[in-house]
Amino acid sequence: MKKVVVIGPESTGKSSLSEKLAKHFNTVWTPEYAREYIDQLQRPYEEADLLQIAAGQIALEQHMASQANEVLICDTDLYVIKVWSEHKYGRCDPRILQQIARQRCDLYLLTYIDLPWEEDPQREYPDPEMRHYFYNIYREIVINSGVEWKDIRGGYEDREAMAIAAVQQLLHRR
Repeated sequence: MKKVVVIGPESTGKSSLSEKLAKHFNTVWTPEYAREYIDQLQRPYEEADLLQIAAGQIALEQHMASQANEVLICDTDLYVIKVWSEHKYGRCDPRILQQIARQRCDLYLLTYIDLPWEEDPQREYPDPEMRHYFYNIYREIVINSGVEWKDIRGGYEDREAMAIAAVQQLLHRR
């Protein structure tokens, strides 16, 4: 089974793209566990919550992988927790970094910031400069990951077509 991770800053269409890819390839996708976790909190998230979020993301991904058909589509991976932790707290728990070192990915789809910002209570940085800042961080991550990656940009239809082509290419290489 191949694993494709859709990664990028907030409000760049990762969830929508993940869902569309899963539908196109007749498989399942792993949502971002942090959303579910934070929705259930009765307080703002704290640094200690990030370990729980990482564990939940791993468990959810493992569960969905058991249901996947040839490819698993993931709406982000543990790198998102690392990026937020380092930005908000100035560090990342070594246990999260150990899990990142163990995660496997066959293709990253990096979503660009050219979609309009959509308000969401969990989103924190609508400022264009911050969106560009986070895009560059994720770009460095995928460049340095040693994993194939594709830059996904343009309107929704263009993004979907680019992403489908990249996943098809991955699946045909086996």
